[in-house]
Amino acid sequence: MSSKLLLKILVSQVWLVFVLIHQSTTFYVPGIAPVEFSKGDTVVIKAVKMTSSKTQLPYAYYSLPFCKPDASKLEYKSENLGEILRGDRIVTTKHEGQLGKDIQCQLACNAPDTPIHWTVGQSQSAYEYIQDQYYVHLIVDNLPCVTKHEGEALELGYRLGYFLSDRRAYIYNHLDFMIHYHTEDNEKYRVVECEIQPSSVQREKLTFNNNQCQLSSTNEGQEIKFNQPTDLFFSYSVQWKPSKIKWASRWDYLLKLSDANIHWFSIINSLVVVFFLTGIITMIIIRTLRRDIARYNNLDESAEEALEETGWKLVHGDVFRPPRYPRLFASIIGSGVQIFGMALVTIFFAMLGMLSPATRGALMSAMIFLYVVMGTFAGYYSARLYRTIRGKEWKKQAFLTATLYPGLVFGTCFILNFFIWGKSSSGAVPFGTMVWLLLLWFGISLPLVYLGSYFGFRKPYQHPVRTNQIPRQVPTQQWYMSPFPCSLMAGILPFGAMFIELFFIFTAIWQNRFYYMFGFLFLVFVILVISVSQIAVVLVYFQLCGEDYHWWWKTLFSSGGCAVYIFVYAVFYFQTRLEITEFIPSLLYFGYTGIMVLTFWVLTSTIGFYAAYFFLIKIYAAVKID
Repeated sequence: MSSKLLLKILVSQVWLVFVLIHQSTTFYVPGIAPVEFSKGDTVVIKAVKMTSSKTQLPYAYYSLPFCKPDASKLEYKSENLGEILRGDRIVTTKHEGQLGKDIQCQLACNAPDTPIHWTVGQSQSAYEYIQDQYYVHLIVDNLPCVTKHEGEALELGYRLGYFLSDRRAYIYNHLDFMIHYHTEDNEKYRVVECEIQPSSVQREKLTFNNNQCQLSSTNEGQEIKFNQPTDLFFSYSVQWKPSKIKWASRWDYLLKLSDANIHWFSIINSLVVVFFLTGIITMIIIRTLRRDIARYNNLDESAEEALEETGWKLVHGDVFRPPRYPRLFASIIGSGVQIFGMALVTIFFAMLGMLSPATRGALMSAMIFLYVVMGTFAGYYSARLYRTIRGKEWKKQAFLTATLYPGLVFGTCFILNFFIWGKSSSGAVPFGTMVWLLLLWFGISLPLVYLGSYFGFRKPYQHPVRTNQIPRQVPTQQWYMSPFPCSLMAGILPFGAMFIELFFIFTAIWQNRFYYMFGFLFLVFVILVISVSQIAVVLVYFQLCGEDYHWWWKTLFSSGGCAVYIFVYAVFYFQTRLEITEFIPSLLYFGYTGIMVLTFWVLTSTIGFYAAYFFLIKIYAAVKID
């Protein structure tokens, strides 16, 4: 299979993915498809879900008995794959208003003389949600509503209630909405901002005048008692304000929750690491290699003098000796190629703004579909390597490539999903979605892996030297050249190049924030690839100078050493940034973090292997072998 044909297949598959996302998620670049309202049009406020960083378990909005609209107005949005996996359950609420018409105070449901009655069980649920610091996420015209605090601090959604030190819980049952709109001609209006100011209003302190409620200045708050039923009202107000913010820029204040200077510091820090590694390679590797190659190729100099200087040529007859467990090795490399292609294309298109947060779930949907279609390249490169290291059963190898990494991820998520089901969380993946994922896996990804393997197995890599029949004895190595110390040494510099960006990614995942610094992430990704490649080259060179030709698996473990530091950082983040105390949330955190660490290990191991592999082909092709 030629590289041009592979490139054509890649381009066609990538565009197919984005066409599917376009059809299933109303995909658009931010600023292209605004919704326009006229004066007096009804604007409905929708609920997404309730989340908590303490439990990591999302719940549907109506898991609590909030005011529901009539059956004719109760609409659930048809979620895409990414939204389902995120636990989003977008639904209409009783909160609505007419554009341009302020509402001072209005009951969301029921009459002034008939408050809502919560049973003991419902009160207990609300009490526990408040205790776990749950936030309610609402949207207006697909724009998240935020709570503003002093100092321009923003919180996505609003807190369900507050909990006092004497273990009394109060619910925020009155919401003040301030919706900002923009207009150019005073005829068409676009929503550009939504603010919420929640408050707790005791039922007895709420007065009514002609079906309009009035808040008391001596309000004490609506208490929710754990072991008693609760009678309460839900009310809200709506205020409309004109804004100079244009529709195309309405997400800017949400996506600038973090300081960009920190990201620039991360990039500069990463570049320093790369320049440091480049200096090492230039001074130690390139100069030494040129001298070695010149001496090896100098026919006037005796071979014994050259061999006394360095030892990497001594193992030329064993350096390409196939590793142990070649099928497993090639399958890991194939999975790494698949992950690398998925990550590169996803980050690139996200950097261009084509996976905006406005299109909920588009990022995760794109990652899944891209991973599926990258199966062709996983099969091609794994089978090509498998044939090179004298593998014969390419069909078994293709099946292992298609099932090894996805099987570990799916099996882990399937087990964790049982615990989420037990908590009745909206984060539990429905059975139908699981079937859909299995169809993507075995119906598309698996055949594509076999297709790539069929062509890749016919085109093995060519080595510049022959492998001896009798293996050479490996001398005793220094302790620091064993796999574990090498992994620690190799992982610290790439981790230092990316740990700042890693903090923002963890915050976005575990604390329900937006992450949209994909331009910085793309630069960090490129720097990561360069640094991992450079370290792999340095380590394999020193290993061969020590006459140790067992470099295949050692390169995988050393190049993936950064994953060890990511796991350590995940434990540190868990202890210092999160308030998780229960077993199931802790299990979910470390379960999903384990998948992230495994994915990163496979990715960086593959990058390091190919860097070392092509480096060895290059240097052994440059010397004359008798």
